[in-house]
Amino acid sequence: MKLPRLVEWARDKSRFSSIDDYASFCEAYLFFIHDNLQAVIVSQNENQYRFFQYKEDGNFNVTRPINNNLMIAPDVFSTAKNDFMYAMMHIKNIRDEMGIRENLNRFIYTCQQTIGAALDALPAGESNTARKINGDLFERYIRLVFLKLGIPVRDGVVQVPIIVNNEELFRMMYQHDLIIENNEKTAAIGSVKTSSYENRCYLKRKYQNIGSFAC
Repeated sequence: MKLPRLVEWARDKSRFSSIDDYASFCEAYLFFIHDNLQAVIVSQNENQYRFFQYKEDGNFNVTRPINNNLMIAPDVFSTAKNDFMYAMMHIKNIRDEMGIRENLNRFIYTCQQTIGAALDALPAGESNTARKINGDLFERYIRLVFLKLGIPVRDGVVQVPIIVNNEELFRMMYQHDLIIENNEKTAAIGSVKTSSYENRCYLKRKYQNIGSFAC
């Protein structure tokens, strides 16, 4: 598949409604970069990071840094996908002796970073659009992972009470990427963000940060 088609695919958020959709795009991108890049640039200070430079069809742009220790190779991606899906269905019964957590992180990282890297081929004037699409798709991706695990989750607005001297004065509305409810009560809220080096999902419980995981 040519790069312009991959970019248009990444820009169309309607084509990412399941984990399988993300995996299909990821596999297509991985096979594209195998022999269609202008160059692969290795970071001098942190050798695990690579930058892909596109040819003229990608405006000779250089992508975001890609962590080579996390990026899955195209020839083993199908196996990684099967392992990921199996783990999602049996997560409660799986122990981590076989490095399941690392495999999950690598699969999520690879799927998300291929979308971001493809959007990096857009002209400089569309960089803000690319960041917005990439962020929206990552938020959706993490929600899909939660749903695959059997955890009901949604995005939306939460009303937070403002209390002074034990008296509720008013409520403020906050938009959140992850809202988990139990018996119609908010049990947890979360924020899903991407950064240039790593993707991370921060989960807050009762409005207090309780941890994060690299994606």
